[in-house]
Amino acid sequence: MRHTVIIPSYNTLEHLKNTYSSLLKYAKDVDIIIIDDASSDGTAEWLGTLVNKDLTFHIARERRGHTHWYDEGMKMANTPIVSILHSDMIIGPGYFENMLKHLKPLSIVCATRIEPPIHPAGKEKIVRDFGMEAEDFKWDLFEKFVEDHSNKQIGITTKGIFAPWMLYKEDHLSIGGHDQRFAPYGYEDSDIFNRWIQAGYQMIQSRDALCYHMTCRGHKWNAGVGIENSDYKDTMERCRKEYIRKWGDWIQNDEYQYPTINPKFDRGIILHNGNDQLLEALEPWCDTLYSDLDYKEYIDKEQKVSIMDMKRKLLPLDNEKQNAIFITIDGKTFNQQDFTYLMQLAAILKQSEQTRGTFTLGNLKIEIIKYYEEILN
Repeated sequence: MRHTVIIPSYNTLEHLKNTYSSLLKYAKDVDIIIIDDASSDGTAEWLGTLVNKDLTFHIARERRGHTHWYDEGMKMANTPIVSILHSDMIIGPGYFENMLKHLKPLSIVCATRIEPPIHPAGKEKIVRDFGMEAEDFKWDLFEKFVEDHSNKQIGITTKGIFAPWMLYKEDHLSIGGHDQRFAPYGYEDSDIFNRWIQAGYQMIQSRDALCYHMTCRGHKWNAGVGIENSDYKDTMERCRKEYIRKWGDWIQNDEYQYPTINPKFDRGIILHNGNDQLLEALEPWCDTLYSDLDYKEYIDKEQKVSIMDMKRKLLPLDNEKQNAIFITIDGKTFNQQDFTYLMQLAAILKQSEQTRGTFTLGNLKIEIIKYYEEILN
């Protein structure tokens, strides 16, 4: 069945060339959408030289990030089935065919990544070194490995979810696509995985659909773009806070990278003897925070980068309290173990049979007024 693959790219030209070459070699009946995210490495000029009736490309005037362009690519797609591919991924023989055979409505099918040994091993991936830079990629060895491995894994699936993935376009649109609070990038994948699971979608990993992933060599680890860049650090920290604010928890996956989703509870933190450092650490982990601190500077800083209404979230200590669960904290005794309990509280409450009453965790006093779980979308 004809389908569309969406590939946003930012300053990954040499990797993108390999990605495109692999599509020409192994993809049949595929519309290719490449979105240049305002690159400065000649990507736009290279795209302008390509002649391919199956290729559509878009040149962005300003950088918006892949969280934005995945969804814009969905709008551009004219087929009922779509997939996403990173611009540093190289597909192997049988890649799309082996994903399509598992796809059905209300399901997400992901491929199996082969990655060089700069990341830890995991049951959801294969660690093999076929090159760590675009110009060093070992095409012949990669193709032979994929053919041998795929023949041993025909039809085998496991339960996990991560990029690259494929689904029906309607199933993506029906949950509203990516949450743009995580634009330009940063935990948007974990957020949408959670929402797919909550919507009842089936997660399928095809063990015989293989691609090689250079592991973001053109993004995360690229000098001036990735971890050495202050904008990258600030963006990831902002999105980390937004994820915790939304889900009330941090990302958890099983050994196959299938998400564990704990309930979202309406939590109020009552903070005594607080300070600005505690405010920074605690605020994302609650729906309301009550203290006698001066919030003005913090609100001015965070409201610029968060969709949450900080003025409604940060309230005086003597304000009327209406949350379902209260966590009372004394800043003089609060320690790292207490913070660990706070971060694990959703899982602790989920496992506990207690639905009302008061108990302690370390120096934390927990009071359950009403036990219910928030429904997120």
